[in-house]
Amino acid sequence: MNKKNNLGWNLDNSYTRLPKTFFSKINPNPIRSPKLIIFNDTLSSSLGLDVGELKKYEGVDILAGNDLPEGSLPIAQAYAGHQFGHFTMLGDGRALLIGEQITPSGDRFDIQLKGSGKTPYSRGGDGRATLGPMLREYIISEAMYALGIPTTRSLSVVKTGESVIRETDLPGAVLTRVAASHIRVGTFQYVAGLGKVEGLKVLADYTIDRHFPHIADENNRYLFLLQEVVNRQADLISKWQQVGFIHGVMNTDNMTISGETIDYGPCAFMDVYDPSAVFSSIDMQGRYAYGNQPPIAGWNLARLAEALLPLLHDDPEQAVGLAQEVVSHFPERYERNWLSGMRGKLGLFNEETEDKVLVDALLRLMEKHEADYTNTFRAITLDKLDDQEWFHTPEFTQWFEKWLARRNRQPESKPDSQQLMQRSNPAIIPRNHRVEEALEAAVENGDYHVMDKLLKVLTNPYAYSPEQEVYAELPPKSFCGYQTFCGT
Repeated sequence: MNKKNNLGWNLDNSYTRLPKTFFSKINPNPIRSPKLIIFNDTLSSSLGLDVGELKKYEGVDILAGNDLPEGSLPIAQAYAGHQFGHFTMLGDGRALLIGEQITPSGDRFDIQLKGSGKTPYSRGGDGRATLGPMLREYIISEAMYALGIPTTRSLSVVKTGESVIRETDLPGAVLTRVAASHIRVGTFQYVAGLGKVEGLKVLADYTIDRHFPHIADENNRYLFLLQEVVNRQADLISKWQQVGFIHGVMNTDNMTISGETIDYGPCAFMDVYDPSAVFSSIDMQGRYAYGNQPPIAGWNLARLAEALLPLLHDDPEQAVGLAQEVVSHFPERYERNWLSGMRGKLGLFNEETEDKVLVDALLRLMEKHEADYTNTFRAITLDKLDDQEWFHTPEFTQWFEKWLARRNRQPESKPDSQQLMQRSNPAIIPRNHRVEEALEAAVENGDYHVMDKLLKVLTNPYAYSPEQEVYAELPPKSFCGYQTFCGT
């Protein structure tokens, strides 16, 4: 492949300097007739890339995997993972890391092509991706970014001009994903499984240098590494819960060390509040249901701790004790972050001991009355309590009076409280029926206007603007029983 460098690429390849067992060098598989479907101008500019040039033929060739930018050393990364509780050796089966872009501000981001063809880890798969799921990841990841939730981002989606065979022939596509890194809990599980402590130490040191340089001089830096990941995941999962996001497949290979949301296969946003809500067609036991996400995150972190044990202490028993102590703080850290966020959603600036009781009481009422999660907080924020019948029940009235009394006990004014609520409660989310509407128009009819309009209103979900009103509407009754599928 030729290598071009007139587009603003400034690539490093630090991961390729790790032991060769961590990855496989391989070029992307060229595609027949690439066509740029969507491109993220703002993200491209922040990366230091030339927006105009990347949209031209030579730039699209790189985004499609037909060419490589100068400085690229493409690799597929190896990792493992507990998938629905079962351990499996894995790796990038349809993705390639083409390099790490160093931005004008000195930040480092992985640039990965998803759907770029077979790799040594494809396990019989074709290494390709279909247009619908790649557009879905673009929409949801950018919506998550706008919601203020740590996430990988999407730079572009290129249609390949080739069919991908699943149940039927589907249009193929390549997504360019941008991430702080693709180091996962499963990466550590993979390296630990190789049985070489030195390799584990190399990965841990690399991770610390890349993501947590402030702990580099700590006496037990690897214990601090575990603590940092626990903290970031507690922060992340609390934010998921606050907006009703359901990841759908919280395997350990889908938990990043950086604390970013990654892999938007069967994800969805909850409409009716229900802790048992599951959308993924493959999660038949509800392992990754909305209400299970915090304990599953804790379970995944315990698997990371197991992988790190040889680095924590020479005495295995003491290593286990140190790891258990750190992981045991996850529920408390999560609960504190979640409750702080829920206070914001109710316009509460200070803390009182009964705040959790107040929040839990509202959630129970929402579950009982099958109320929409996002629109309940939206209505309270806007002080519009006439449009939902359950707001007129005695039990909600009682709760509402307790909330008013609680809010009035704080020194901040009602307008201050309402502003906090507006900053904490999105007016809109990427509702599942709207996402499906956009994907159907794009995939079935080649109409991308529906998706463009959706992306535009999702750019500022806290705007409470008039054009967002229609996107706050609930799905039609016919949309009941909605299921999502892994992005293949």
